[in-house]
Amino acid sequence: MDAITLPAVSDDDNRTLNLLLEQLDAKARRNKLRSAYYDMKHMTKLVGSVIPPTYWKLGTVLGWSGKAVDILARRTNLDGFVWPDGDLNSLGWREVWEGNNLRSEVSQGTTSALIHSTAFIVNTQGGEGEPDALIHFRDAKNATGEWNGRTRRLDSLLSIIARDGEDQPTELALYLDGRTITAKKDSSGWSVDVQEHDWRVPAEPLPYKPRLDRPFGSSRICREAMKLQDQATRALIRLEAHSDIYAIPDLWLLGADQSIFKNADGSLKAAWQVVMGRIKGVPDREGDDARDDQLDRADVKQFPAASPAPHLEALNAFAKMFARAKSLPDTAVAITDMANPTSAESYDASQHELIAEAEGATDDWSPYLRRAGIRALAMANGIAAKDIPAKWATIDTKWRDPRYLSRAAQADAGTKQLSAIPWLADTEVGLELLGLDRQQIERAMAEQQRAQAGQRLREQLAAAAQAARQDPAVAALEAGTGGNGG
Repeated sequence: MDAITLPAVSDDDNRTLNLLLEQLDAKARRNKLRSAYYDMKHMTKLVGSVIPPTYWKLGTVLGWSGKAVDILARRTNLDGFVWPDGDLNSLGWREVWEGNNLRSEVSQGTTSALIHSTAFIVNTQGGEGEPDALIHFRDAKNATGEWNGRTRRLDSLLSIIARDGEDQPTELALYLDGRTITAKKDSSGWSVDVQEHDWRVPAEPLPYKPRLDRPFGSSRICREAMKLQDQATRALIRLEAHSDIYAIPDLWLLGADQSIFKNADGSLKAAWQVVMGRIKGVPDREGDDARDDQLDRADVKQFPAASPAPHLEALNAFAKMFARAKSLPDTAVAITDMANPTSAESYDASQHELIAEAEGATDDWSPYLRRAGIRALAMANGIAAKDIPAKWATIDTKWRDPRYLSRAAQADAGTKQLSAIPWLADTEVGLELLGLDRQQIERAMAEQQRAQAGQRLREQLAAAAQAARQDPAVAALEAGTGGNGG
């Protein structure tokens, strides 16, 4: 990737820009490779010369790497944000959530983080016709940043918005402390816009399995996973070749000539015609065709077809090794001799490593999503970074339970908990314990409020009627009316 010098930008900012461009370029090959594995576009290399090259050109692929990502991603679902000390919707959170389609966007961001080790969240102020606060997610193929281990924050972030046919940037955004530089290239060169703001760097990473020497984490599609998938793909290609070459019994004709393999016009029959012809007539050698050193009658020798079992066993071995490497149950990728668990306890036992992975991933992502959510609320309400209320610190993420529980099991467990703490039954937490989803909880709470409002109205009307009866003037009027009516 070529160096870029933006006009009307300081030397320090241009140095930061090119440092990040070099960092992005250094990771580009591996990021593209992992994307190819995830999208099943990676072709396994030909090793050895035993299998005819034709079979390697079939494009045989396996989707194990993508499955390892998706299975974990589907267990890390963000249900929303919660605020124990207040009402999020009073701050306009619903507009932020719906306006940015956050349920889907977070899912896409975390999936990219699992593929490339990290993704990035970017907060920007909305323009005309846009939500007041925007939240965007960028993958590691198009964004990178400088991590400050002391502050545990980004010192800068580069986001490539558009590229040309040679993969060179034509539009980018550089997020720095207190300012954002956006640049776009056309036939006349780069045009630059610099916007000041009171935020440090309005962006956060989403690292998967970060550690001290790798703050941006590690990809779920690791080298071990890629190599095991390649080995399994080669086993699958060998199995394909075996089906054509070795699955048909091998026949030897002793004492026959080539005439039985020819058509009536003398041309040789196609190989498939010879193989698929189940009944063959082989004439005896008579007269001038017979010689002392040849058999008078052709003798057929048959060798049984080779079993495909070794290929299947190898494929299954690779599948189990892959499952162990990615904390998956054997049933996720293995193809034979695997039985599904029959009880809830055995099911949990088979999934406990994957569940632990999911819980660890959401624990790592939560602080950064929480920061981005609070920043979006502040932008939507026109609140400066230094003026964010202290009580907003309790705003947090709420993730769906990574365990797959039946509704009956969840309701049973919730009922037992509510029996110990009865007053929880009248709260949203109590309804969550019973297994109701967010939409059902909101509908139930709304109907309860309408019922309570109707009950209060009836009580107020009854109280007003009772008070009216106790008024002497009203009592006298009723008495007079009653007398006239008699």
